[in-house]
Amino acid sequence: MNNPEPGALRSTFRSTFHSLASFNFRLWTAGALVSNIGTWMQRVAQDWLVLTQLTHHDASALGIVMGLQFAPQLLLLPWTGLAADRLNQRRLLMFTQAAMGVLAFTLGALTVAGVIRLWHVYVFAFLSGSAAALDAPVRQTFVAEMVGDVDLPNAVALNSTSFNAAQMIGPAAAGLLIAKVGIGWAFLLNGLSVAAVLISMSFFRLSELRGSARAHRTASGFIEGLCYVWRRPDLRAILIMLFLIGTFGLNFPIFISTMAVNVFHSDARAFGLLSSIMAVGSLAGALFAAGGKKPGLASLSIGAGVFGIGCTLAALAPGYWWFAAALAPSGAAVLTLTNGTNSIMQLSTEPSMRGRVMALRVGVALGGMTIGAPVVGWVANRFGPRWALGIGAWAAFAAALVAVYALARPIAPLLVQ
Repeated sequence: MNNPEPGALRSTFRSTFHSLASFNFRLWTAGALVSNIGTWMQRVAQDWLVLTQLTHHDASALGIVMGLQFAPQLLLLPWTGLAADRLNQRRLLMFTQAAMGVLAFTLGALTVAGVIRLWHVYVFAFLSGSAAALDAPVRQTFVAEMVGDVDLPNAVALNSTSFNAAQMIGPAAAGLLIAKVGIGWAFLLNGLSVAAVLISMSFFRLSELRGSARAHRTASGFIEGLCYVWRRPDLRAILIMLFLIGTFGLNFPIFISTMAVNVFHSDARAFGLLSSIMAVGSLAGALFAAGGKKPGLASLSIGAGVFGIGCTLAALAPGYWWFAAALAPSGAAVLTLTNGTNSIMQLSTEPSMRGRVMALRVGVALGGMTIGAPVVGWVANRFGPRWALGIGAWAAFAAALVAVYALARPIAPLLVQ
């Protein structure tokens, strides 16, 4: 068997990581990796705190926490996209990151002091979700300012690579930390990790940022963005897919925690390991997307279908390691889907509308959890975690059918790839 030529390997490496040629994007990626590790540590610690310390394995309470955390994505939708389109994105990101760091520190202090209550978690979930709602569309559109439109799909994929590399480390580290020193320290370390993003952004070369066209200040700015999307059948189809997947399929904090605690009777370390294993698949999907061609509706339909199969296999898994094995392809598939929607919607949208369109994307995908997470949590309590995973599988297959239907209609020939 012939070995790959060194030149071919170098070419593949360059095609996969070419957006890192940007100095600002390299700094951003390094800082974001550290911060994302802290974010994943907090997510696992929060789920474990609610399920095992503040309630007796109550999935409904965890669903309420998730619902409150993502409710601001919908409630603040008229303003988050406009902020991304009108304000200085670098300064806005530094503000939102600092706010989330302060909230993490405060939650950690309450937990370490032993005075944390369930209602505290509800309040902090909503407050941190509000900061994240403002952060998300700015974070996504700011990538274009760092690398430009040509390198945008690659940069989006590498952003996801960083996020999912952090997911491999953060949950496992959180499990060990919880077992050794306690839950609250995971929150405190997440607050500290935010400094990495703030420091990296303070060293940006501002002259190299590619400022995009800014939106005019009009009273109907949000309505204008909504009408823009409504006139685009391709964007409508993508948003329907994201609503289905986001509302019922992206509830993995509930899926993984309830399967780990209620079905497999795992400890904190085994629970954290499951999220890390899912991240292995997500990381593989991100690297594949970084080196692949521009995504289209066909790749979205495949990603949704494979995600549905992964959820089905996870629901039927007879043991812990079978469940873990099913999480890896699920992670790769959902990453293919979410990364593809990000690239497609940014590249096919007018620059002055990107913030509002991306806010709609995030609001639909994550805001849907406000509805779906309590429902999925109730199903996990009433019928068992396997049935909750079955709902996720159903939503994924429905999303795949939406993409197939869109492909069968002459709505967006450039997206049929």
